[in-house]
Amino acid sequence: MANEVLLTQEGYEKLEKELDYLVNVKRRQVAKRIKVAREFGDIGENSEYDDAKNEQAFIEGRIKEIENMLRNARIIKDEEVTGDTVNLGTTVKLKDRSTDEVFSYTIVGSAEADPLNFKISNESPIGKAIIGHKIGDVVKVEVPSGIMEYEILAIEKTKKT
Repeated sequence: MANEVLLTQEGYEKLEKELDYLVNVKRRQVAKRIKVAREFGDIGENSEYDDAKNEQAFIEGRIKEIENMLRNARIIKDEEVTGDTVNLGTTVKLKDRSTDEVFSYTIVGSAEADPLNFKISNESPIGKAIIGHKIGDVVKVEVPSGIMEYEILAIEKTKKT
């Protein structure tokens, strides 16, 4: 499959909901804004019209992007995920060996990464380094400031929300 997009079931469903909202709600809202802005007269100097057209272009681009991701999606099946090794759909507890600080990350596909909520991509530096490893393994991660070492303290299947 060209440009395969790995997703958890939760990530797939989230993209479907976003697509539905953009197509059935946002698209109509923007169309109404454009219609109203046109009624103001000269669209050449109409900032309302320009803003609405820019938003429309953004929404249409995002719709195409999501449709492409869903078309090329491979959902990680529940039986593919175990608590034995780090994989998409697992939550991993890591200890930074230089600071003893402990972090928990959920490993997801790049389309559903959300670092602020501790969801990291399997393609991120840490994600790439820990995929396939087991509890007790020490992995080295190349970051801009050098090499970081993390010990894998725990792995569990991510709970469905």
